[in-house]
Amino acid sequence: MPDIYASILEAPAESLSNIARVLEIRAADPQQVAMRADYLSTIGVSSGDLVVEVGCGTGAVARTLAETFPTCRVLGIDPSPFFIGRAAQLGQGLPNLRFAEGDARQLPLAEESVDALVFHTTLCHVPELDAALAEARRVLRLRGTLAVFDADYASTSVANRPNDPLESCIAACVEAIVHDPFLVRKLAPSVNRAGFKVRSFRTHSYHGVSDAAYLLTVIDRGADALALTGIIGRELADALKAEARRRIDQGTFYGQLTYASLIAIR
Repeated sequence: MPDIYASILEAPAESLSNIARVLEIRAADPQQVAMRADYLSTIGVSSGDLVVEVGCGTGAVARTLAETFPTCRVLGIDPSPFFIGRAAQLGQGLPNLRFAEGDARQLPLAEESVDALVFHTTLCHVPELDAALAEARRVLRLRGTLAVFDADYASTSVANRPNDPLESCIAACVEAIVHDPFLVRKLAPSVNRAGFKVRSFRTHSYHGVSDAAYLLTVIDRGADALALTGIIGRELADALKAEARRRIDQGTFYGQLTYASLIAIR
């Protein structure tokens, strides 16, 4: 099951709508809000700067940038016309925010025209990491800021015992939505190799107990992927989803995922 985000232009409308729903659920999660505010507060921008988010999806992070830095110009870029349309709709009312179609490996921007560039859970979906970083370096001004926030998907787990059946859902979801689940573990040397100077690299712990709305979407997508490929039947997929919710109702659910943020200077 290849990463659907890597071929997002071929994705059916139903899949795009579901992804959009998940992106907004994740963005509204209190822990996600806190992590986002934490690392974005360190990028260091000035009035009038151009701040670009690449792979903006429905624009949740771009909206945060526009609200956090109201005197900056914020541009969200995504290859999907569907997401750009949804992002523009959700971003109405923010005069310093706009959106445009574009690919991380070939940005529609002039050389040295950007003051800060953000990849928020984007690079794990890009098949050519080095090409995306080289393009970021091309469009950033000298001493411009690169900010990367991504998940160490290889660390994702909802197991509370050995051979927990819910782990099969996590593995299937990661396979279906992530190009490189080990991206975070090779991120700093890749950024250095691209010609940036890493200023900070930090990890952020994310967990779900009773407030597990986002992790439930991961389990659900994994169960659906297993059923779609014929690995399990639909009844078992539904039963796995129900088991996750039973644990939440009984207070026995636990899931975790590690994120990392990197700030670098061109």
